Amino acid sequence: MVDASVSTSAETAEQSLDELLRASHEASPAELPGALDRYTAAMHMGHAVVFLIDLQQRLLIPLDEDASRLDLDDSLAGFAYRTSTVRVQEDNEGRLDVWLPLMNGAERLGVLQLRMDSLDALTLWRCRTLASLLSLVITSKRTSIDSFARRTRTRSMELPTEMVRAFLPPRSIGTGRVISTAVLEPAYELGGDAFDHSFTEDVLHATILDAMGHDLASGLTTSVAMAGSRNARRTGADLAELVTTVDEALNKWLPEQFCTGVFLRLHMPSGALRWSNCGHPTPLVIRRQRLLDKELERASEPPLGLPPRLSAAPRRIHETALEPGDRILLYTDGVVESRDEGGEQFGLERFADHIIRSTAAGENAPEVLRLLIHAILDHGHSQLSDDATILMIEWRPPDP
Repeated sequence: MVDASVSTSAETAEQSLDELLRASHEASPAELPGALDRYTAAMHMGHAVVFLIDLQQRLLIPLDEDASRLDLDDSLAGFAYRTSTVRVQEDNEGRLDVWLPLMNGAERLGVLQLRMDSLDALTLWRCRTLASLLSLVITSKRTSIDSFARRTRTRSMELPTEMVRAFLPPRSIGTGRVISTAVLEPAYELGGDAFDHSFTEDVLHATILDAMGHDLASGLTTSVAMAGSRNARRTGADLAELVTTVDEALNKWLPEQFCTGVFLRLHMPSGALRWSNCGHPTPLVIRRQRLLDKELERASEPPLGLPPRLSAAPRRIHETALEPGDRILLYTDGVVESRDEGGEQFGLERFADHIIRSTAAGENAPEVLRLLIHAILDHGHSQLSDDATILMIEWRPPDP
């Protein structure tokens, strides 16, 4: 049911928004739903419930404890999350459920439900604005409010995983030219895998790491490598200097540990790609729905932390040029080595085929990886012999 008769003056709307902003700064996690409801009532937007995505992206979990969890693959709310679109549903009594994706840039946080009696164009615009505001509030507060982390976990997390996850960036980042998105499993028993991505001016920086072992020491190795990489990046080091910094940090602080990794830089305006591969599986390129598994294959380099013992030669930096629409895949061994009950590996071909099929079906990049990591888990009946981490970069420059 649509009704354009309900309106709110611009002055009242501004005052209500100001009150919500003030409340979001001051409210505790328990008080935030009440502040949100006061705003939506004043704006004739009905009752609001915030749902956050769980760690494995299977459930939407409400911040309101009176609401029920929703299955991501079998609900309209889940469809709004998966497609990053607004969905509206009318119940038997004529009331409307409006589902809006909560997104911080390319990162998908969850959905906002607004249950109201009617909807017009202005109210819908205000609903979208509210969803954007709540996404910023959640993003700014989640590092200091454990309630968000507790709500999005379905079971306890092991200590090495807690340490590594504390270092991880958002799952997805993006601009108009590029998106970088990643997934990791097992979500609660992660060992030595990690990823990193960030922007500086017009360059995307991306990293994937895989430390020896599957314990606290391996998680510490990954954390030191990531910290060394960020420290070098933030002081303006070039790619060769950055890799050397990581090597030196591991040799100094963890001389008995090592890890493999790929460090990559993409110049977003031109598609110029530079990378260093330190003993890691070769990144893949998917171009025009075809897998180019040898496109970035180069002579192998030693793992991180070992070069002073093995070779005095500096790390080699490789360069190439991407084509618009290219997808670059960085991954760890556990992705393709997952086995089913009969011992059959998930394999590289199946890995690439899932990416190609999901892309052809029109799925966005974060959704492509969500579907892929679930397929890998289903293949191994949720039992992985090794960590499985995937980072995918999609370069789509604007038309000239």
